[in-house]
Amino acid sequence: MKTCHRFETLREEYEREIGFLNAHSERHAGRPSAKSSAKHAASTKALMARALSTHVSRCPECG
Repeated sequence: MKTCHRFETLREEYEREIGFLNAHSERHAGRPSAKSSAKHAASTKALMARALSTHVSRCPECG
């Protein structure tokens, strides 16, 4: 599937954020902030999926 530049930019931003949250969770294992970061990373993955699917449905170049 061919995607536009905006799709790639969106995906990279979300993946970077998820990576930061997962790294924080691993560094601070056993602390409440680690659990919070892990939950936030999971919800960010869902937001990424929603944002990308919405983008594909609306973008003339991707869809």
